[in-house]
Formats: sequence, C-alpha cells, structure tokens
Amino acid sequence: MMADGRLIDGSWELNIHVTDLDLQRTLRVTGDLHIGGVMLRLVEELDIAIDWSDHALWMPEQNMWLSRTRTTLDQYGVQADARLEFTPMHKSLRVQLPDLQYVDMRVDFSVRVFTGVVQICKQLGVRHAEELSLLASYDEKVIRKGGRTPENRQYTRQANRSSLNTSTNSTGRPGSQQGTPQVDGTLSRYGTLGRSSEHLEHQSADPLAYWNYRYPGVPYTATLWRGPGVGRSPASFNAQNSFNANGTLSPGSMHNLSFDTSYVNGVDASFAISPMPSPEALASVVNPRSYVERARINGGWLDSSVSLMEQSFRENDMILLRYKFLVFYDINPKYDAVRINQIYNQAHWTLLNEEVDCTEEEMLMFAALQFQIQLQSNLPQPDLSPSGTQETDDIDAALNDLQMSLEGHTFGRRPGDITSIPELQDYLRFMKPKKYTMKSFKTYWFVFRDTTICMYKNRDSANSAPLWNANLKGCEVNPDVHISGKKYGIKIMLPSPEGMNEVWLRCENEQQYVKWMAACKLASKGKTMADSTYDAEVSSLSAFMSMQTPSPALAIHSSQADIQPELFVARRFLKKFKSQRMAQRILEAHANVSELSLYDAKMSYIRAWQALPEFGVTYFTVNFRGSRKEELIGIAYNRLVRVNTSNGNVLKTWRFNTMKAWNVNWETKHVIINFEEEDVVFYCTSADCKVIHEFIGGYIFCSMRSKDSSQTLNEEMFHKLTGGCA
Repeated sequence: MMADGRLIDGSWELNIHVTDLDLQRTLRVTGDLHIGGVMLRLVEELDIAIDWSDHALWMPEQNMWLSRTRTTLDQYGVQADARLEFTPMHKSLRVQLPDLQYVDMRVDFSVRVFTGVVQICKQLGVRHAEELSLLASYDEKVIRKGGRTPENRQYTRQANRSSLNTSTNSTGRPGSQQGTPQVDGTLSRYGTLGRSSEHLEHQSADPLAYWNYRYPGVPYTATLWRGPGVGRSPASFNAQNSFNANGTLSPGSMHNLSFDTSYVNGVDASFAISPMPSPEALASVVNPRSYVERARINGGWLDSSVSLMEQSFRENDMILLRYKFLVFYDINPKYDAVRINQIYNQAHWTLLNEEVDCTEEEMLMFAALQFQIQLQSNLPQPDLSPSGTQETDDIDAALNDLQMSLEGHTFGRRPGDITSIPELQDYLRFMKPKKYTMKSFKTYWFVFRDTTICMYKNRDSANSAPLWNANLKGCEVNPDVHISGKKYGIKIMLPSPEGMNEVWLRCENEQQYVKWMAACKLASKGKTMADSTYDAEVSSLSAFMSMQTPSPALAIHSSQADIQPELFVARRFLKKFKSQRMAQRILEAHANVSELSLYDAKMSYIRAWQALPEFGVTYFTVNFRGSRKEELIGIAYNRLVRVNTSNGNVLKTWRFNTMKAWNVNWETKHVIINFEEEDVVFYCTSADCKVIHEFIGGYIFCSMRSKDSSQTLNEEMFHKLTGGCA
C-alpha cells in the first residue's frame, strides 16, 4: 500500500556495507526478518558468484556480531538508522608466540576467544589449548605509571565507541590514541571496515589467503605463513620480522647453529626449536620493576567468552599467545615437541625479565640448561613422534603407561609394603623470627609424622609434650638455600586468624634437607610421606640441588663458546659480575648438565622453574572491602594469597579446597569468595573483575582434567566456570 509515494507496511531501509567489495547496498526489510534472511537477500542482490559462507553481519555501533541467524532484526535491536557490515569472519592476526616469534594466522574473529585459541593451537600442533589464552600487548608507559583499568567489553557494548575511530599503535593494542595512519586498501582497525585488498587484489601473490577466502574449510598444504606478505600494511610488517625454518638458527651470540631440516618429530622446526627473537620482539619486552608492575601486565588478559572483534581487535593487529593456567597436563615427548619448547621459552623469558624471582645459583643453573639446549639444538635428536621407530613395542609401551597410571612411578619405590606411616626424626635448628629482636637458631629434636611436625628439647624428651608443634596442611613452604655457603633452610608460613606466622628450620646438609623439604611440601598439600610421590619429590629435589653444585671440570672451554650473559641471566645479576666472569660461571654450571639431551634439558628447565616459590602466581592489585589502601593478591593453581606489595612476602593464604563459592557483583565490580574460614571481598584496580573470576574458574577447570574422563575439551564446562553468567 502506498501513501504519498511511501510504504506504510512497516518496512524500512537497511544500509549494509560489503567490506570485501567496498560496496554499499540498501535493502527494504521489516523488523521480523531474521538475520539469515537478510544475508540471503543481500547475496542475491549482489549477484556475484563467490563463496560467501565465511561472511557474517557486524554491527559497529553496538560492537557485536549478529551471529544467530534465526534471531530477528527487532530482537537484535536493529533499527532504520543502523549501519551493518557484511565482512569475513576469518581474518589475519599477527600472533606473538611464547618464544617471541611472530606468526601471521587466519583466525575466526566471530567466535569466543577460547575457541579461537583452540583453533590457533591446532594450527601450531599444541595440545591442551585450555592452558593458553591471549594477552594484549604491553604498553610500557601504562605498565610503569599505571593507567585506566582495562574494561570488560562484554558488559560495555552500549558505551560510547568513539575511541574506535582512532588509529592504533604498531603493537595493535586497543584504545591507543597514538599510532600509524591507515594504509588504503586494508581493513580499518577501529573505524568502518574498509576494503580488504588481501582477499581480492592479491590472490596470485598470497595464494593461501585467497584459498582460505574462496574455499573456507577446505584443507590447504599449509595453514599458516610467516614473514611480510604482499599487500599487508607496512606499519605492521617489515623484513626483519620474517624467519625461515630452513635457514640458520642463531641462539644467543654463540656460533650459529645451522639447522637443515624444516620438521622435527613431524612439526615445524621453528616452533619446536626456536630461532633467536627479532630485534622488534626483544624491544617489545617489558621488564617489570615491582610487583605492582607485574600486576598491571596481567590486566591485559582477554575475556575468553567474548570474540576478538567485540574486544576491539581488528585485522592484522598483534596479540600475545601465552600460557595462562600454569598447570601442564600430560606432557608427552612423542606429541608435545612444540608444546614443550613453548613452555620452556615462556619460562626462560619470565626469568630473564624478572617476572619470577630466583637466587643467583638458580639463575646460573637456568643459564647452564639454556646453553645445553642451544648446543643440543644443533645435534640430531631421536625421533619421538608416534610414527618414529622405537625399541619398545607400542603394546608394551601402552601397558607400561597403564601400570604407571595405576601404581605410580617405580623409581625410588620403597621395597616391600608400607605397614606403618613413615616418619622423620632428627636434630634441626629452629627459629621463630620476631621484629626488633636478634635472630638466632637453636638446636632441637624434631619428629615429623603424618602432616604434623613436633619439636622437643632433645631426643630423650620425645615421649613428653612437645615444646612446639604445627599441622602443615595449608601452609606455605619455601626454600632458603645457598649451596656454596652450606645453607640449607626451610621457611614455613603457618596460617592463623591474624595472618601468617613464620618459622624457620635449618638443616645440616643436603641429604637431610631434601628429606625434610619433601615432607614439608607434601604436608602443605595434605599428603603424608606414605604417599607414592614422596620418593619422587626427594629425587627431584636432589637433582635440582646437584645441578646448582659447582663442578670442578668444564665440559666446554671458554674459548669454544662466545656467550653474551645478558641473553642468559637477569639484569640484576649482571651488575655483580663482569660479562667475562659471568660467562665463565655459566660454563662452570654447565658441566653439571652437559650430558642431558634436548628433551631432558628442556624438561629440567621447566621442572626447575616450577620448583621456584613464585612460580604460577599471577598478581593483581586490589582494594579489600572497607579499605582504600591498594594491596596485592596472587592467584595460583591451588590457592589465593595476600602479598606484601613491597617485598612479595605472603601475608595470608586461602586454599581453593576450602572455598565454598565465588561470584562477582557485576554492578560494583566486586569479587566475592566464600572460604570455610571467612569471606574475602575485594575490588580489582589493575584488571577487570572478570579476569580474576576467569583465573579462579580456569584453574578449577584444569584441576578437573583426568585420563579417566573423555579427552574431548569441554568448552561448555569451561565457560560455565569462567563466564560469570548463568
């Protein structure tokens, strides 16, 4: 029906911009038309015979995908003044791996970040993608001086999006006002999506991108590419950022290690044996100078339940792929060459950047292991891939794995059955430090049984009441060791209503130390020395100590290796010694690990990293309820800790096994955690509350993994635990 030349049937004109063709189309629609019908009518209107299956509608004003094809325009709130964009869901993303390599990948910008990480890991050949996530690149000025708290864009879609009309800097971090101008013919990052020249104009120069565009879902000979591709923005890529897995690897400043094959154990060699990072990658690394700066870095973790586009990332932006949940499940050298290498490199850079503290002897041990890894990278390695030839038959190997999973490891097993709970008895030195008093150790007789340690005046009084005793379940146990100084100490932080009470134990020798330290660590987890892991813990501590012991004979003379210490040890250790002396000390420490294979050296590095007191603790600055003072908390795989902002000492610990519930007040942005002993409520000042909620839920999700359960990744369960919404 017409009235004065106008339709009065309730229809209206909808403007849609087709980004690939840089075309504008106007469709007459009604509010009850579903999204699938809109796309169908648009494709019919275009009448161009190409595959549109990878395209979807994007609504810039609301910063959201119209992905539910059966939902109507009215249900999405699309009105006549809306401007929609018809754009590919798969776009180019520049990903920096944990080893600081840059890789250009095609990622689905319309799915949740968690699903996108799974897709990235599948292309890289990395198992257990639930351990990784995406981190926005660092802005050093924000890390040093602080800045606006990152917002969770899942809850701010209706906010003013004017900031999206600005350019970004070369790192691709959203929200930057300072950056490079857009290059014509590329996808505009923060304004209206422009014409993507990568898809239509450079199909001959970039066949992979064109193949993925024309035939989405059809396998290609390679699913990722590196280096500057034709048609990409020069602001994002340069020749220095490319690398060739068939070329020469340059670890450190040693002699170049030529690597003449592009595959190791069936995977890309550059991901399993990393080349030296580019100057750009090294320049992008930020060394946090305090615990507060470490907390600010963690404010950049992306929301796993929201897509990349909805978190203001656009095509060709750069983002960091990092291990977020540091609980590495089921590491297998047959399948995890890339995974082991990336974990090792993340450990290496966290130590080099002083994100995790360690002693001087531990730093030298890590440097020695790194040197051994670089030497072994130039040597042929045994084929550990599933298709490789192994001496052990596959059936025998499966039976051995089954036996180990049922009975535990056989090495170090005590002979015979355990009919009584083991205990330790010995003389140790004890001190309970107090403020404003002189520190002095006194010798007492100690008995360790179950998870309880008791102190007596001497051995003869062991049958009387103890002078002091404590149940170590739920406590914090940290080493206080200096091997060259013959110092073998154990620091125990005992939880109490007032906070953490600290006691120190001092052992006489290394053999005594490893036994008591292993018992204390197990007791803090609620386990006794009867547990099958006790002997393995003792062996692990002994190996860790032996690697730190100086060796009298060098495996490699200093004239045979040119070592730049700044690539092996943290900066604060370089201030104590000259470069030549530090290189000599690295070679001395290397003599202890010179017999390790590439796999063993990397795994030793990872295990030693995991043994550090600060391993796996992610810091955030918060305001506790009723206080305006900014304080520090840390989240680990099994606990939440309250930390001294200045020195990192643990003030209080809450174990997750005593947690009854956790939730978030999305209006006030307060995190509420209900423990058996008390309720903890705080407001996070360095990140959105969703980040903390996701860390807690993610670690609980990782703790639920089991070989008995299905190996299929349960994404629905992950989002139930981390999403914060019913």
